[in-house]
Amino acid sequence: MNSTLKRILLILGLTIVTALIGFGLYLAFKKAQVPLAPPSTGPAAPGGQLPTAGGRPAPGAEGQPTPAGGLPTAAVTTPGVAAPGYYRPEPITKITTDQTLYASMNEGGNLRYNNAADGKFYTVKDGVATPLSDQVFYNVKNVTWAKNKDKAVIEYPDSSKIVYNFETKKQISLPKHWEDFSFSNDGNEIAAKSIGLAPENRWLVTTQDDGTGTKLIEPLGDNADKVIVDWSPSRQTVAFSNTGYPLGADRREILLIGLNHENFKGLVVEGLDFQPQWSPNGQQLLYSVDSARSDFKPELWVANAYGDAIGSNRQTLGINTWAKKCAFADESTLFCAVPRNLPTGAGMSPAVAADEPDDLYKIDLKTGLKTPVALDQDYTFDSISYDATKNKILFTDHRQTGAFQVNL
Repeated sequence: MNSTLKRILLILGLTIVTALIGFGLYLAFKKAQVPLAPPSTGPAAPGGQLPTAGGRPAPGAEGQPTPAGGLPTAAVTTPGVAAPGYYRPEPITKITTDQTLYASMNEGGNLRYNNAADGKFYTVKDGVATPLSDQVFYNVKNVTWAKNKDKAVIEYPDSSKIVYNFETKKQISLPKHWEDFSFSNDGNEIAAKSIGLAPENRWLVTTQDDGTGTKLIEPLGDNADKVIVDWSPSRQTVAFSNTGYPLGADRREILLIGLNHENFKGLVVEGLDFQPQWSPNGQQLLYSVDSARSDFKPELWVANAYGDAIGSNRQTLGINTWAKKCAFADESTLFCAVPRNLPTGAGMSPAVAADEPDDLYKIDLKTGLKTPVALDQDYTFDSISYDATKNKILFTDHRQTGAFQVNL
């Protein structure tokens, strides 16, 4: 059975299982207000189409083989006490009991989140949660945070979007047909997809955080769903596009999109369901993909992703988890939450592993050494951040409310 057919059958099976689970939950548990301001509608843009790789020769860079031996065994231990060979943190503390949604850490090492119970946004500093604003934000659907400023794009179920600056208490509205936001590293600009009704009116755009100075970066055409908006810390790349040279059933070339129509090298990835995360300075890219080789479970890779070095030093880390479940400590160190057991096809349908307990590992990208971090109980990491100034990990758990801190 070839990998494409195998993938189709797995997707069909997972779809049926998901539908049955959803129906069961509906039977078992059967028993929004207006946002701050509606956004304005932006003008339609000229037509176009995201370029593809065309007849370029297929890149020949090959990844390194998966390291033998797999991960060292992790275990739940007494707080502050690690078994031999473990990285021993201080006791894990719960820093808030709020319903912590859309959690993110700013550059000061403080957690920011939306409390679903009262609709307010909070920050946690020195173990104390205080409101970022007295403003109440009802029925928030999604939040995209700026990294170094307390500023966010807030989205609502009716497709309304606003940019709210918690430092100045000011807000501006964004067009309803904009989606998939990403802040520049300084927090002053926003990239997004502008999705018009017609393909010729679909563009990758950037704008100032006050809604002015909108620029058309690349036409998306019919390929909008193949683009991931993710502004790099180096500012070189604003998005990724899965429209590169076709390399086979499971192999893809990902194109890096810049601000000025640059012709960057493509990044070859050994799988599907590409999920990226930039290193702190934007020189490297951590990403996860899945393939028939991994039974369609997500596996982590790392590669250079800047300038002429794009795609070089590409290697698998031998870890089955998603890039979003990792946090960079620096350019050569990662902390990753790794599901203890992953079913076949989890890379295509992450929901099947949503409640799976995670083990936490410290990973040295230079040596490949993977060191378990002792935890005091089972956790299922929903978000994870690392604070370099205080050498601590902040995370939220999928199965319980609140946020947690691990002092390393």
